[in-house]
Amino acid sequence: FSSLTTVIRAKVVGKKLMKDGPFGTMRYTVKQMKMYRGFQIMPHVQYIYTEASESLCGVKLEVNKYQYLITGRVYEGKVYTGLCNWYEKWDRLTLSQRKGLNHRYHLGCGCKIRPCYYLPCFATSKNECIWTDMISNFGHSGYEAKHYACIQRVEGYCSWYRGWAPPDKTIINATDP
Repeated sequence: FSSLTTVIRAKVVGKKLMKDGPFGTMRYTVKQMKMYRGFQIMPHVQYIYTEASESLCGVKLEVNKYQYLITGRVYEGKVYTGLCNWYEKWDRLTLSQRKGLNHRYHLGCGCKIRPCYYLPCFATSKNECIWTDMISNFGHSGYEAKHYACIQRVEGYCSWYRGWAPPDKTIINATDP
């Protein structure tokens, strides 16, 4: 995630079609449950903006039904999300994904995930994890995304990590760059 990314767990409590731009913007009012990323740029999120039309990559969220994990980009003091951002109903996240949000994903901030669309695929640098979900699942809902985290090891290279225990000492400390 970039420095302008925000990641929250929230419930949508309202929506309003804003008459801005040629097609309009949907403004969702959210009740923020937890913030995982974005404290330094926006400590509390009240509104999430997205394109009104799904054909323009707008996200459709249901009001007063579910808690969602929502990622978005902050632009001019507003959080925007779209189909290219990760969003999911909270109860659909795997245990690994929930643990990743709380304890592991931040260990991969120095890593890059490189999608693999057909085999063979090779990393071009030591800070890449090759993501093969694209071959069979066409997106983030594959086995790697559901159960693994790409994290940086002490040796400087990145690799997929799966485990129920906290990461071991071969993984760079969270305070390291």
